[in-house]
Amino acid sequence: MQVATHHQRILSGMRPTGALHLGHYHGVIKNWIRLQDTYQCFLFVADWHALTTHYANPGIIHTSTIEMVIDWLATGIDPEKATIFVQSQVPEHAELHLLLSMMTPLGWLERVPTYKDQQEKLKEKDLATYGFLGYPLLQSADILIYKAGLVPVGEDQVAHVELTREVAKRFNHLYGKEDKFEEKLAISMRKMGKKQVKHYRNYKRAYQEKGDQEALLAAKTLIDSQQNISIEDKERLLGALEGGGKVILPEPQALLTPAAKMPGLDGQKMSKSYHNTISLREDPQQLSDKLRKMPTDPARVRLHDPGNPKNCPVWQLHTIYSDEETKNWVQAGCQSAKIGCLDCKTPIIDAVLTELAPIQERAKAITEQKVQETLQKGTQMAREEAEKTLQEVRQVMGLTPLF
Repeated sequence: MQVATHHQRILSGMRPTGALHLGHYHGVIKNWIRLQDTYQCFLFVADWHALTTHYANPGIIHTSTIEMVIDWLATGIDPEKATIFVQSQVPEHAELHLLLSMMTPLGWLERVPTYKDQQEKLKEKDLATYGFLGYPLLQSADILIYKAGLVPVGEDQVAHVELTREVAKRFNHLYGKEDKFEEKLAISMRKMGKKQVKHYRNYKRAYQEKGDQEALLAAKTLIDSQQNISIEDKERLLGALEGGGKVILPEPQALLTPAAKMPGLDGQKMSKSYHNTISLREDPQQLSDKLRKMPTDPARVRLHDPGNPKNCPVWQLHTIYSDEETKNWVQAGCQSAKIGCLDCKTPIIDAVLTELAPIQERAKAITEQKVQETLQKGTQMAREEAEKTLQEVRQVMGLTPLF
């Protein structure tokens, strides 16, 4: 099997804190399903991250892990295409987190926007803990241990990827000064062939002398395309581009995902915190009842009162599930009071039931044993990759075996 470059590798995870709902499906999982056909994806159950906020109630984590992976598989995450594993079963994450903590300034963690934001939102929990302060650095370790080049995130998570880039940059500055670097760089360049070396030098000169970002991108693309040089050669060539030494931990890029548009039953963002969710394995009758009881435009007190779809939470669901013909019917009927609110909800109920029916059917056939086998295989593959990175990190940090 061809080894993927770090630009072709994606890392993403999800905390096991309860049943997955339509917000997870439309905001995260559908994107994973698309990405697994194009990239080498590492998708993990972030159970250590769950403990940063649920340390006092860890009983839900085991069951939620099993149920969450069932949902992943039922929706179309394919263990033959993506590596699926549990974070806590790959202890290399924790060791890299520890080693990175030795050189990460405290102020970097305190300025992460979600640190104070989450403390404010979760006032009922005591989050004045070392684990909660350090969880962005644990996220950095999650990414860097696999040398992932892309991290799919929403705009609210970009700051975490930026922190990871800063951590990687600082690490490479401190520990990437390889002995006899120039000699080894010359050997790596010769392996590329004269024509490619000429291009590489031109791109390198254009970037270093003129700050040409397109030249930098072209040089990185050229290096990634080389089939006859090792990953170590590529890391050395990448490091030389920016005037440093060998790149040990490549800086990842945020892969912005479309903003999740899935509204909850009350019109707010769908979230367990708001108790406004529809789970992926919601009982069909309960699902129908929930949608029928959704609030509508407050201006429509009586059936003959005209309404405005833009003021109605149900309309937000139509923008996701309905075709143009149905949306036109809803707008015309609502504004003229020719249809009632229950009439408006009926196509949504049918669409959500239709979307979830095959997922629920596949979920019935997925046993706990199947989940365990999937996670065992994925965890073994993840550990093999993680150990490669950690060996290199230990070496450059002076932690070589003494016996």
